[in-house]
Amino acid sequence: MHISPKVLFFDTALSILSKKKKEGNTIVQCHGTFDLIHPGHIIHFEEAKALGDILVITITAEEFVNKGPGRPYFNDALRIRSLIELECIDYVILIPHSAAKEAIKCVCPDIYCKGLEYKDHHNDPTGNILDDISTVHECGGKVKYVGKIVYSSTKLLNKNFDPYPDAVKAACKDLSTHFTPTDFRNLIESFSNLKVLVIGDIIFDRYSYVRVQGLTTKNRILSGLYDAEEIQTGGAFAVFRHIKQFTDNVQLLGLIGDDKWANELLSEYISADQDEIIRSSQIQTIVKQRFIEPVTEGKELTKLFSVNYLDIAPPPSNIQDEVYKRINNIIKNFDLIVVMDFGHGIMQPRIRRLVEDKAPFLSVNCQTNSSNYGFNIISNQYHKANVITLDETEIKLFCGQRFPDFKAEATRLKSKLKCDYLWLTRGGIETIGIGPKNERTLLPPFENNIVDTVGAGDAFCALSSIAATQNSDISLATFTGQ
Repeated sequence: MHISPKVLFFDTALSILSKKKKEGNTIVQCHGTFDLIHPGHIIHFEEAKALGDILVITITAEEFVNKGPGRPYFNDALRIRSLIELECIDYVILIPHSAAKEAIKCVCPDIYCKGLEYKDHHNDPTGNILDDISTVHECGGKVKYVGKIVYSSTKLLNKNFDPYPDAVKAACKDLSTHFTPTDFRNLIESFSNLKVLVIGDIIFDRYSYVRVQGLTTKNRILSGLYDAEEIQTGGAFAVFRHIKQFTDNVQLLGLIGDDKWANELLSEYISADQDEIIRSSQIQTIVKQRFIEPVTEGKELTKLFSVNYLDIAPPPSNIQDEVYKRINNIIKNFDLIVVMDFGHGIMQPRIRRLVEDKAPFLSVNCQTNSSNYGFNIISNQYHKANVITLDETEIKLFCGQRFPDFKAEATRLKSKLKCDYLWLTRGGIETIGIGPKNERTLLPPFENNIVDTVGAGDAFCALSSIAATQNSDISLATFTGQ
C-alpha cells in the first residue's frame, strides 16, 4: 500500500522534524480530531502556515477520541486522506494518545496554533489547555491563536450525522439552555470532597462463555462447548468502584467468605484504608454465574442461563452483630451512605433502622432479583431515605399494578419514604427523576444498541446519589447519572 510522503509516523516524526528545524525551517503545529474538514479549518491552516515554513497537523487516533458516541465519524485513514490533500499542509501525524501534550512533544513546534476562541481558556472543553501551553513552552515554542472564521466540527456532525435519536437531541438541547459545561464540570469536581460509605451485598459475576452445539440426542438438553471464563466484581463493590473514580474518600462495608480467590480479586481494587469488609468462613461468598454464547459476526451476545451461589438464610447472629457494631462506629465519619440492598443478607431489619436513623445523607437501592422476588420490596424494607433509585419491576411490586401510572406511583413512593430525590429507571424507555420540590424530569436512553444491562442501574445509582448530595438540579443530576 502506498503511503504519502506527507504522512509521518509517531515514533520517528520528532527526528525528521528536528532535522528540518536545523535546516532553518520554522515548524508550525495544529492539533485536533479534524473529523469533518470545513472552511473554518482551511482558513485556520492557511493562517497557521503563514506563520512559518512547515505546517504539521497532528490528529488524535480514533480509539482515543473522547467526543461522544459515534465519534470520530470518519476513521483515521479518511481523516488523514482529507488533510494530506490540502496544499498548505506539509505533514500529518496520527497520535496514539488522548492528550494534546503527547502530540506537542512528538513535534516540538516553534509555533503551536489554537483557534481564536481558545484565547479564553474556559472555552477548552478538555480543561487541559494550560498543560498544553506549558508543554509548548517546555519545547521552546510559543502559542498563537489564529482563524478568522470559527466553526465546530462537533456541532456540524451532531446536527447532520448525529447517532442520537431526536428525543435524546431534544433533551440535551433543553439541558444546554439551562446549564453550561462549566456547571457540569463544577458539579463533577465537587464530588472529590465527599466522604462516602457504601454498604451492601458484594457479588461476583462469573461469565462462562460457551458455544452452543445443539441438543443432546438422548435427553434433548442444550449442549455447549466451553470457551472461556471471567469474573467481575459486582453488587456493592461495583458501586464502590464507580464512586472511587470521583472521590478517594470512599469505603466499603460488605460480607464475603474466606475464599482466597475472592480476596485476591478484591485486593486489586480496594486499599486497606477503604476496606471495611467482614470476612468469615460462616459466610457464603455470593457468585452469580451466567452461561453466555459470545458475540459473533451478525449475532449479539446471548445469555443462556444463570446459576446463583448464595445463602438465602440471614447471616449468623454474631455476623449481624459485627455489621451493626461496625456501622454504628464509623457512620458519623461520612457525608453520604449508599445502601445497595440486593436482599442477600447483609441488610437485616435492625441494620436498616440504624442507617435510617444515623446516616447524614442516605441513598437506598433496594433491588428485586430472581432470588428475592416479592420479598425485598422497598416500601416494606425501608421507612425513609434522602435518595431512592429503583427500576420498573420494583415500582410495579410497590404499587401492585401491572400497568401503573409510573410518574404518579413514583411520586407516591417518594412521599411515603420522605425522600428528596427519586429516580425510576425504565431501561430502554426513559428515566424519570423527581426532585426535592416534586419537580420532574424525563430523560430518554442515550444508547439503543445494548450489549449487557447488568450493572447499569448500579452505575446510575452511584452517580445520581453523589450528585444529590450537592443539592443538584434534578435535570442535571439525572443527566449525570445517565
